[in-house]
Amino acid sequence: MNRTPLTLKGAERLRAEAAHLKKVVRPQIIAAIAEARAHGDLKENAEYHAAREQQSFTEGRIRLLDSELSHAQVIDITKLNPGGKVVFGATVTLYDTDKDSEITYQIVGDLEADIKEFRIAVTSPIARAMIGKQQGDEILVKAPGGDLSYEIIGIAYV
Repeated sequence: MNRTPLTLKGAERLRAEAAHLKKVVRPQIIAAIAEARAHGDLKENAEYHAAREQQSFTEGRIRLLDSELSHAQVIDITKLNPGGKVVFGATVTLYDTDKDSEITYQIVGDLEADIKEFRIAVTSPIARAMIGKQQGDEILVKAPGGDLSYEIIGIAYV
């Protein structure tokens, strides 16, 4: 069985999400279902059906988080000695040669990836292009919109 890689901080965030769903969201949904049942006829009760749908989604998310966390390989990047290379968990600052701008990404596991937070999945094309490279190296990313060119200007292991 493949063990899903997670950063230490990512695993903590996912554990907190699972705890929130179990301790806060689940009881709210149960209360909403009970209240909707009190209104009578369930066949035409929109609140009941909405609460049941939300319950189904929440329980599915809880099962996914519990399963992934139980099979995850949690990697503490601060304890690694990658020798200045880009590895899983590294925070990499790139210089976009086409746009004359900088952007910083952290390479994380698939489950914890969030582009809004600049956390990219280790399986993404840009992360795969960076793995094993060092500061000063140029990378070429084959993207659907065309090739993108970057220079690695900084690597941090935090």
